[in-house]
Amino acid sequence: MSEFFQQLINGFAFGSILALIALGYTMVYGILRFINFAHGDVFMLGAFAGFYLAPKVATVFPIPSITGGLAVMAISMAICAAIGIVIEKLAYRPLRKRPKLTVLITAIGVSLLIEYTCQNSHVFGASPKSFPTLIPAYPIKLGALSLNSNQLVVLGVTLALLAALRFIVLKTKIGMAMRALAFNPEAAALMGINTDVVISFTFGLGSALAAAAGILFAVNYPSIDPLMGILPGLKAFVAAVLGGIGNLPGAALGGIIIGVTETFVAGYISSTYRDAIAFGILILILLIKPSGLLGKKEIEKV
Repeated sequence: MSEFFQQLINGFAFGSILALIALGYTMVYGILRFINFAHGDVFMLGAFAGFYLAPKVATVFPIPSITGGLAVMAISMAICAAIGIVIEKLAYRPLRKRPKLTVLITAIGVSLLIEYTCQNSHVFGASPKSFPTLIPAYPIKLGALSLNSNQLVVLGVTLALLAALRFIVLKTKIGMAMRALAFNPEAAALMGINTDVVISFTFGLGSALAAAAGILFAVNYPSIDPLMGILPGLKAFVAAVLGGIGNLPGAALGGIIIGVTETFVAGYISSTYRDAIAFGILILILLIKPSGLLGKKEIEKV
């Protein structure tokens, strides 16, 4: 049982990171009905922003420390929010009235552009970089369980960000506008909602969450490179589909399920199947319940 709970905690920590990335996918899909495949690369840019910000922040706050780590995360989130808004404005906004396939291909192109530009730049480079220690890691013993304080930080920060996101979406005017735009874009525009502002805010918010996930991922797996966002991005997409694409609680639930399942498969069967299990779940959910666990069936006019 101790090994079971150990794997469960590991799975929750990893799943929390996937949940933060998946929320960006599902928010954009809920409003624009397309998948932003460049979202995983914003996750990578968040990790690199933390890498370069850490020495600067260390002149103001001590690093490693909780305060210094949160400061690096907050600034990285702001930087990636701005990047997400720029990507939406330059790459997606001109194509908003074009067929969804055109936007999808553009999203893949933006993803490849970010990845290989970063690989060939002097700032990033192709070789992996060792991420600095932002938060002191302490071993925690709970009976037979052996935990790392960073895992608790991941869970705590994720819960705080999910609570903040829930507040924004349900209790603020911009959140009401996001929900109105997701429900009926034409009616929202007729009621005076500035759709461009709401869409840009959605991209910025999703990108900020991806940056937070990038920092948390790098804190627990301290090696970063320009291609590090590919697999977590794809797994987060699977998590969003599993929970019900366009459904925020579903994205969080899907991330946890994927993280826990992947950890149990690696721990009890073989680590060889660790990356394959997410895509196996994707195939199953598309066959059994294409709308996802918490998603609703939608009737589309032909």
